[in-house]
Amino acid sequence: MPHFEDFDFSTFWRDSERAAQAYTDVPCTPEFVEAVEDDLGYRLPSAYVALAALHNGGMPVKTVHRTSVPTTWASDHVAIHGIFSIGTRKRWSLSGDTGSQFFIEEWGYPPIGVCFADCPSAGHDMLCLDYRACGPQGEPVVVHVDQERDFAITLVAPDFESFIRDLQDEEDFL
Repeated sequence: MPHFEDFDFSTFWRDSERAAQAYTDVPCTPEFVEAVEDDLGYRLPSAYVALAALHNGGMPVKTVHRTSVPTTWASDHVAIHGIFSIGTRKRWSLSGDTGSQFFIEEWGYPPIGVCFADCPSAGHDMLCLDYRACGPQGEPVVVHVDQERDFAITLVAPDFESFIRDLQDEEDFL
């Protein structure tokens, strides 16, 4: 099943020197996917892989996602800074220096899956692929994990593609 049908990516990414330096890697290959999945111990959602094949990580233009419950970020939404690339080369790649395992091992984030997007709080909250209900080979939900609230976990989206499709402009929440 193809992902992101009828989705316009022409204005999705905020391509900048910062994004290129820290997030965006070369287009994803099956070898990158296999190596990162082996490293993380989880099968990445096929929508994540499809996105990375088009543009491997980066900083989106729309950075806000609605939530049904308050977080320390806001009463009705969370914000992201960037989406991690599939690989190891970039600082903000899934298996990079400050990738998913870094936040679990160094910051104490719960080992529920894969941290895939950082937030403007500089590590005090993250967006994660949560595999608790589906197992490491299943289709994870997207959650917000809030360090400032004793690592409270808030459901954000039922799957990765829905998360990407439902990102909104920050101005919609001002």
